[in-house]
Amino acid sequence: MSPLRFTLEEANALLPWLRDTFAEVHALRDRIATGVAAARDLTMKARSNGGGGAVDRQLAEIEKELSGLNESIQKRLDDVQRKGVIVRDLDRGLVDFPSLRDGREVHLCWLLGEDAIGFWHETDTGFGGRKPL
Repeated sequence: MSPLRFTLEEANALLPWLRDTFAEVHALRDRIATGVAAARDLTMKARSNGGGGAVDRQLAEIEKELSGLNESIQKRLDDVQRKGVIVRDLDRGLVDFPSLRDGREVHLCWLLGEDAIGFWHETDTGFGGRKPL
C-alpha cells in the first residue's frame, strides 16, 4: 500500500478540522497542567501535615482525570494520523501533508495560525527548509 498523498486542495480542506482539533488538544493540555499543579500542591500539603486518606483520595481522583485527558489527546492525535497528516510540533500546531511536486515526494507544510497552506519542503529538510508554493 502506498502512503497517502494530498493535493493542495485536499490538504487545505482539512485545515478547519485541524484548527478545531488543535484547539481541543491545547485546551486538554491546559487542563492537564492545572491538574498537575493541583497534584503537586496536594503532595506538598500532605508532606507538611503527614498526609492522610482524604489527600490520597484527591490525588487518586486527579490521577484518574489526568489519565482520561491524556487518552483524549491521544485519540485526537490518532485521528489526525489516520488521515495521513504528520504532526511535527503539537505545541505550535505544525503539520506536514505528504504530497507530490514535480513527480517527487515532498511535504506541504502548515502552521497553526496560517490561513492556508502556503509552503512546502523536501522530506528531509523540515520546517527550516520551507519554500513558498
